[in-house]
Amino acid sequence: MAQPAGRRGAGETLRGRVLRAARYCRLPGCLWAAIPMFAGGEAQAQGELLVPVVSVLSDPGALTGIAMIVGLIAFAATTAIVHVRFRRATLEREAFAFGEISKLEARIEEGRALLMAEPQIVVVWRDPALEPEIIGNTGAFTGVAAPGRILAFGSWLSPSSAREIEAAVDLLRARGVPLAAALVTQDGRHVEADGRPVGSAVILRLRDITGVRLEHARLIEAFRAQNLELSALRTLLDALPAPAWVADAQGRLSWSNAAYLHAVEARDAGDAASRSLALLDQSGRQQAARAHAEGRRFAARLPVVVAGTRRLLDVLEVTTGAGAERGTAGIALDATEIESVRAELAQVIGAHRRTLDQLSTAVAIFGADQKLVFHNAAYASLFELDEAFLDERPTDTAVLDRLRAARRLPEQADFRVWRAELHEAYRTIEPKEHWWHLPGGRTLRVVTAPNPEGGVTYLCDEVTERLALESRFNAFSRIQGETLDALAEAVAVFRSDGRLGLFNSAFRSLWRLDAALLKGHPHIDAVAEACAGLSAGAAEWTRLRAAVTGIEARIPRAFRMERPDGMILDGSSQPLPDGGTLLTWRDVTDSVHVERALVDRNQALVAADHLKSTFVSHVSYELRSPLTTIIGFAQLLDDTGIGPLNERQRAYVNHITESSAALLAIINDILDLATIDAGAMTLDLAPVDVRAAMEAAAEGVRDRLAEGGIALAIEVAPDVGSFRADAKRVRQILYNLLSNAVGFAPSGSTVTLAAERGEGELVFRVRDLGPGIAPEIGARVFDRFEAHSSGSRHRGVGLGLSIVRSLMALHGGTVTLSPAPGGGTLVTCAFPLDAGASRVAAE
Repeated sequence: MAQPAGRRGAGETLRGRVLRAARYCRLPGCLWAAIPMFAGGEAQAQGELLVPVVSVLSDPGALTGIAMIVGLIAFAATTAIVHVRFRRATLEREAFAFGEISKLEARIEEGRALLMAEPQIVVVWRDPALEPEIIGNTGAFTGVAAPGRILAFGSWLSPSSAREIEAAVDLLRARGVPLAAALVTQDGRHVEADGRPVGSAVILRLRDITGVRLEHARLIEAFRAQNLELSALRTLLDALPAPAWVADAQGRLSWSNAAYLHAVEARDAGDAASRSLALLDQSGRQQAARAHAEGRRFAARLPVVVAGTRRLLDVLEVTTGAGAERGTAGIALDATEIESVRAELAQVIGAHRRTLDQLSTAVAIFGADQKLVFHNAAYASLFELDEAFLDERPTDTAVLDRLRAARRLPEQADFRVWRAELHEAYRTIEPKEHWWHLPGGRTLRVVTAPNPEGGVTYLCDEVTERLALESRFNAFSRIQGETLDALAEAVAVFRSDGRLGLFNSAFRSLWRLDAALLKGHPHIDAVAEACAGLSAGAAEWTRLRAAVTGIEARIPRAFRMERPDGMILDGSSQPLPDGGTLLTWRDVTDSVHVERALVDRNQALVAADHLKSTFVSHVSYELRSPLTTIIGFAQLLDDTGIGPLNERQRAYVNHITESSAALLAIINDILDLATIDAGAMTLDLAPVDVRAAMEAAAEGVRDRLAEGGIALAIEVAPDVGSFRADAKRVRQILYNLLSNAVGFAPSGSTVTLAAERGEGELVFRVRDLGPGIAPEIGARVFDRFEAHSSGSRHRGVGLGLSIVRSLMALHGGTVTLSPAPGGGTLVTCAFPLDAGASRVAAE
């Protein structure tokens, strides 16, 4: 039989001990052979050990060692026996323990199986610092697959149940307060929660409720809901200002609210019940009892004394329960103010109807039964309805039928459908607007307004003329807008409140304004701020703001603005009759630049002309004295009294005299012009004989006529008479005209000098048969120093005609130059006959 492992281990231990003891005791070599035997099993220790011992006894030196070995062997044997027995006992105890553990594990498995036999979850908290142990299938029970989320009650319980269990679990874990609750999941299932402390742990069990317990949980839930509803209703009824009460079948008060206690002047509900304080008087209670006996609810408006004051109450009392539990419940609403308001409303309605009867708007009020309740005179007049017909309170349909028969309604393809749509006003709460285009061109605006108490009010206005005016106004507005946009000028109209009303595109582009800003009708301040970048300074827009918003001194003003970008604007502000202001701007940059250039040029020309005239006049004064001396000495040389001259000398003297005379004439002309320009020349007005003046002027050009072979014809009527003028200046005018004509007349031709008396004027005409003057030259022949030699036999300095024009202006007359009929040039001078000649030369 195989030796057990425990025994082999014990033997080996014993043998090792024996060997170590032999080496320690220094046994003879003969004993070393016997030691392995001692190290064997228990049988060897008892039998086989005797042989070596006997053989050893024959050796006297080994006796001492043998004694020691015997003692050692005895000790080892005893130890081995004790060890074997202890090992056997240990094995027996281990086997017993293993059996007990197996039984406990089986019982645990049996308990777990029993625990999981029904749908439930167990949560165990062993240590507050550690996560709880969760036993059970959480997903199949709650729909929450993650076990850690089972304690997130809000994720699978209803809000009220989640709040209840969270508070209970906190108390259980913190104070060990047991809990028992019926919970409802979000999908409507019922769960029972049971929690309690077990030793040092805390256990919460969640179990699905079925069967009788489910019905019980549902009843509890229904009871809670009804209790909550009853509590809410009682709280509401107790807060009502209207008395409410509940009584049993004998009429004894079982509950009443605060308003009831106040009405019957009771301290509390017990006091009201004990004294049987009823709100209704005897008559009212009898009426209620009869109604209940007949199976009806009692509803009436009764006079009731409330807290010592007589009031009108709308009482409603109904029966509750059946049989022995039958009772009554009632409520009373205060109708005192309603009655007073109703009386006041009747008065207001009467006054309202009297007011409506004075309106020009046609008004017709139909009641909830669609019968006419009220109409004003304008309604009967607008639709031409008979007052007798309206006084019969016809229905809305009857009125519409009569109006349709009289063709005072819009033509409709389906009148019934149209009428049904119109009568929708009886079932709506919002007013609706209709436009009726009647035969004959009339247009009515009809508003159907539902009445609060039922029925409809028709408001009818004839808007034919208003629509025509609106159409014309809209057309005018469009024309006005298009006209403003077509203008090159920038136009802006500001209203009386200072906000922009109208503007055109030129205004927006001129000041580079945002269209969104202008559409918002900004104030003048906002417009000025937006235009500040293009303004030279704030003073310009300050003046415009004063013109727009000012109340006093609203007068038209013109202004000029020069912008930093070089643009020059001419503007104006014009007050409008409605309190607004019209502002306009016109771009005059180019014209101002041209104007400035012309002004600068004109000033330069005037300065040059003035310089020229001044220079010539000064030079003329300086030349006149030596020229007079030259003429005087030439005349002395021509005098035979001094001495004879030969022919050549005489010819030279004659040329000197003629040239000096011509130069003197030019100088005299220049001095005359300078005198006229200085305003120093005055006229010596006196009667002037026309013929004598003409002959005197002709005498001055007689030599030139003879020299050129030209004839002079003087044409004057015998009765031409005289006129008031300066005779010297008239002769000078005629002489200059004749001199000019002789200079341009060809040889052998005739120069004509004519005079005639016209209507209010005396006219002189000088005509030559020369080549004439071109139109482009004719406008300049009267300018100073404009000499034209075309077709002339001599060249002058161009002062003759200029002096003629200045002298004619002094007389208040006119001079014109034009082509003569048949060729040549005709110069016409017209002197006024009213002696009102000006004494100052026209510039």
